[in-house]
Amino acid sequence: MKQSTIQRSRLFMQMGFFVLFTLTPVFDLLRYDLTEGHAYFLTHEWHVGIDDFIAGTVSPLTAAGNVLLYLFLPLLGVLALILGIAWKWGRLYCGWLCPHFSVVETINRLMLRATGKHSLWDKRETAPWEPDGRPSARDARYWLLVVPFAIGFAFAWALVFLTYLMPPFQVYGGLLNFSLSKYEVIFIGVVTSVLSAEFLFARHLFCRYACAIGIWQSIAWIGNKKAMVVGFDRERINDCANCVGGKTSACDAVCPMRLKPRNVKRWMFACTQCGQCLSACETANHNQPQGALLHWVSGEAARQNEAGFNATTLKRLRQLGATEDEDTNVR
Repeated sequence: MKQSTIQRSRLFMQMGFFVLFTLTPVFDLLRYDLTEGHAYFLTHEWHVGIDDFIAGTVSPLTAAGNVLLYLFLPLLGVLALILGIAWKWGRLYCGWLCPHFSVVETINRLMLRATGKHSLWDKRETAPWEPDGRPSARDARYWLLVVPFAIGFAFAWALVFLTYLMPPFQVYGGLLNFSLSKYEVIFIGVVTSVLSAEFLFARHLFCRYACAIGIWQSIAWIGNKKAMVVGFDRERINDCANCVGGKTSACDAVCPMRLKPRNVKRWMFACTQCGQCLSACETANHNQPQGALLHWVSGEAARQNEAGFNATTLKRLRQLGATEDEDTNVR
């Protein structure tokens, strides 16, 4: 399957999951209602038995069993599912579903237009070329979109988060009628401010260093030497010097996590398996008879891909600017 088709599929999945993330509390699919003191799951009330224990209608042993059965076991089941997927395929949730990562990619693209960099913390500007060699416009007026998009996404997230804790129709009705309570206004204001700063200054940094779900997925993925990984055709390493006519490295330029896709796996710890580097490599090498140099590999091919990164390969990659010392690569 062509990478362009894969990227369209990924976009539709991200959009669908973002809609699900927004509508889940509206239809009581999963939320905790602070006003009622219990959760909802698939439209049904979800109690863990604490209220019955406080009321003295059940024994401590029964209450403990209810907490284990209705709270810890479901949470552990979901965690096991996520880690099991990550063990085999990597951070698929992050790259293909996570609503935060879709915001990261959107603002990255806008900031790239405005500044020539995906992030304010990038040391160097990305060369102004698309993977197919076309010039990529740079215009500081795009800041007029970057800031409103960041604040708009932050406000939307704050509002959705509130509906996971308060009756959704009460929240949306209060917003439309300007009748939100003082505490609801404070919640939305604080969360919007925090998320606006995060979306503007620390998007991929949060994903790499602060997101517990992402970090645990990465740990599971790193632990499996045969997990799916971006493989690099080392035999054609010199072709990288001519990527996009020698103007830039297409794969490095598009990574939303600001990683070096041709690096060894341990330096790709935060890879979200979004596949944008593969798409860029495929586009940049569309005239090459052998095609792209980057491919997803798994099983024994993944283990061999990692084992084959010897000192000579790394030296040549450094010459091409495709790798860095570990300390600087994980910034």
